[in-house]
Amino acid sequence: MTSRPVEPDRIGPADAAICAESSAETSYAPFAHLTAPNAALYRQVMRVFLAAKERFAVHLRPEDVHAALPPEDRPAGPDGVAKALDSLVGWGNLRADPDTSRVTAVEDFYRRRFIYQLTQAGEAAEQALFVYDEALGRRGALQAVALHDIVTHLRALLVLAAEEEPDAAKAHLALSALTSRFEALAENARAFMGSLQRTIDLHGVEVEVFLAYKDRLIQYLERFIQDLITLGGRIALLIGELEDRGRVGALLRLAAAREAADAAPDEADTAEIQAYERWAGRWAGLAAWFVSADGRESQARLLRGRALGAIPQLLAVVRQLNERRAGRSDRSADFRTLARWFADAPDDAARHRLWRAAFGLHPARHLTVDADTLAERAARPVAPSTPWAEAQPLRISPQLRRTGSYERRGKPRRVQDRSEQRRLLAELAAKQAEEIAAARARLATDGTTRLSALGELDPMAFGLFLRLLGDALATWRPGTTTTVATSNDGTMEIRLTALDDGTTAEIHTPGGVFWGPDHTVEITDLTASTPAQEAR
Repeated sequence: MTSRPVEPDRIGPADAAICAESSAETSYAPFAHLTAPNAALYRQVMRVFLAAKERFAVHLRPEDVHAALPPEDRPAGPDGVAKALDSLVGWGNLRADPDTSRVTAVEDFYRRRFIYQLTQAGEAAEQALFVYDEALGRRGALQAVALHDIVTHLRALLVLAAEEEPDAAKAHLALSALTSRFEALAENARAFMGSLQRTIDLHGVEVEVFLAYKDRLIQYLERFIQDLITLGGRIALLIGELEDRGRVGALLRLAAAREAADAAPDEADTAEIQAYERWAGRWAGLAAWFVSADGRESQARLLRGRALGAIPQLLAVVRQLNERRAGRSDRSADFRTLARWFADAPDDAARHRLWRAAFGLHPARHLTVDADTLAERAARPVAPSTPWAEAQPLRISPQLRRTGSYERRGKPRRVQDRSEQRRLLAELAAKQAEEIAAARARLATDGTTRLSALGELDPMAFGLFLRLLGDALATWRPGTTTTVATSNDGTMEIRLTALDDGTTAEIHTPGGVFWGPDHTVEITDLTASTPAQEAR
């Protein structure tokens, strides 16, 4: 059957069967009310039916719907609601049944009385719209607590992996909790960064409101960045320990086998393989989020850079708002002033001079329009629609044809052989890698020591030490006595503890002496093999 056009506000229950068949062919007909003229009323009516369904009310009469509508969206009489109900029946969102409960005479059978209830398609459409509205309004959050939870779950997995026969139920529950926390962290981070960009691009917002929100937002970003610096490297190290010798693979297989135990009989042969592939994909996503590899930066590092970059962007917006409040000129104000000058110009000649002065757009230098040219055009006008091939030619000076092009033609340049330069760059990169490795070995301490005991440092080791010290001090808070931080590349960890004896530490370098309050420090090279790892 082919569908026939139906006017939404004039459809009656008699057409419900035909419209239902039409909507069966067009499976998205329950969404048609979104683009109808009375879309707001249709949405409110569908919300009334959803609310009634939550109260276990199956059928509603037009007067019930009219009374449940918000006062600002309620039509003047029940007839408007009845038309909207009939339209929704035609689209397949509702079903109309004859209302025989209030029939007291034969004449009542011929009166137009119906009761309405949600259809399966109408309920599904409203659920989809709810998810759509929720996704659009979601702002997300940078969950620093989730980072601590991920560390806790990874340590629990390490304990399970160390057992000779790990418990399948414990492994499955630990992996489920870890992936659930990680997916929430990643999804909220994506939503937050999207909403953050919309906040930066705000136009027309009240200045006082934005300035007050800016301070809280910058503090929020700084706190999350510090937690990400502290915990990101620790999470990457735990992931590396779990992936060592395939220990995490055994846990993933245990979780997959436990899930496959509940598979249907026709899927039992492939259920475990498919479950393992799903768990392996989740673990790969978690590892890629925190661990950089093969020239690819981790998502955590990209998130940190994006959050750091958002702070100066917010400050730039604040600076622009302050300039506007101070009355300084901006581009929009300049264009408005220029428009007033054009409006106040006495004639077209003055407007042309103003145009050339403002924008510097002058006529072509080789095309001269003088009195003779204007007189000739007045005597023999040329229509704007005349093709250029049929129009009168323009006379151009031969000097322009001789000097109009300054391109010198000749043989192409020879391709240079840069193999020697590439070899030198490779040697330089290898030398720098050796120097960095030597600097890490120089800074690594065998246990806890004092800053004053580090001795003299070469420039490479001193630069690495300053970066480590900066990462540690970035996490320092008033009242803190001990802090732990990991370098940006996850290769070194520093534990810094304040001393209350008032001593001073001096570190000698070729460029001078670095001094300050003495602390106890423990620096660990995370890339070096520990004796326990070598024994394994």
